[in-house]
Amino acid sequence: MEQKTTGRTRTYIIFCSIVALIVGGAIGRFTWRQPSAPIVVSTPAPTPTPLPTHTPAPIRVHVSGAVRQPDVYELPSGSIVKDAIGAAGGPTDDADLDCINLAVELRDQQQVHVPRRGEGSTPPPVSGDALGSGGASGAPIDINTATAAELETLPGIGPSTAQKIVEYREANGPFEAIADIKNVPGIGEGKFEGIKDSITVGP
Repeated sequence: MEQKTTGRTRTYIIFCSIVALIVGGAIGRFTWRQPSAPIVVSTPAPTPTPLPTHTPAPIRVHVSGAVRQPDVYELPSGSIVKDAIGAAGGPTDDADLDCINLAVELRDQQQVHVPRRGEGSTPPPVSGDALGSGGASGAPIDINTATAAELETLPGIGPSTAQKIVEYREANGPFEAIADIKNVPGIGEGKFEGIKDSITVGP
């Protein structure tokens, strides 16, 4: 009788052990987790701050003659003679615009005079700035520093020839003497004679 009880006890212990192993395995399986992936924090690159742009100062131009409202006007940098006349209300009915190069770029403190028909070109259509520079004011134009628009104010020099002068100067360096301008295509002896008193070369 005692031997039969001992056998049952052993069987019961084995059975409990098996059950415990099964339950423990199941618990471990359900509680095991994959290691979490590392958290990556992404910081966006800072947006570059645009550099401030330089705005050229406006220029002041005296518009006189055959315009509707002669006065001193403040114009944006880079304005041309046509802009100045428009700011003064436009030309009057007797204005002689054929005497003026409307495409000449203006500088600060210049005067634009619109002649009337029969008046001719006196005073000059565009007088120089406070420094007295500018070919239309009577002062010689420095062919080493003049813009294409300024070169166009010379007698017989149109936009195409003016641009050729600038391109020649950029390719070959500054002119050493005013006669060197004859090396520019389109400027022969005759044209040089017509402009030689109106040009100069700086020191």
